[in-house]
Amino acid sequence: MAETTTGRKLTGKHVLMIFCGAFGVIISVNITLAVNAVKTFPGLEVKNSYVASQQFDERRTAQEALGWSVYASARGGLVMLEITDENGAPVQVAELNATLGRATHVADDQTPDFQFDGTAYVAPAELGAGNWNIRMTAKAEDGTEFAQRVILHVKG
Repeated sequence: MAETTTGRKLTGKHVLMIFCGAFGVIISVNITLAVNAVKTFPGLEVKNSYVASQQFDERRTAQEALGWSVYASARGGLVMLEITDENGAPVQVAELNATLGRATHVADDQTPDFQFDGTAYVAPAELGAGNWNIRMTAKAEDGTEFAQRVILHVKG
């Protein structure tokens, strides 16, 4: 048997307790991380992916035909969502629905009241530093739906 620096003997019981303690810590950390990952997952994008896939190509082609580009930015307590056509001109949509939230959880989700100011859609929003997503759905004047997830990075 080996002796410790205090003169106590290191027995099989001690080694077993050290072994079980170390693996106990590892397992409890893994369980904690797994529970938090599942608890904060935002959820499904669509209820039935098969049904959604049946119209995917049609919706994508119609959306691409609009030629719109979307850019998001945040300054001074405001979030701006710029929608432009293929010539770079601002687009005023018939309807705009957007959810602003973190990419990792839904706890900070908010639905800003975007108003068109002639060049962009603007809404008040207090955002902390980090990555944010704007999940938007806009409807063109002809009824074509335009859906996109726009990434917004806010510097600290």
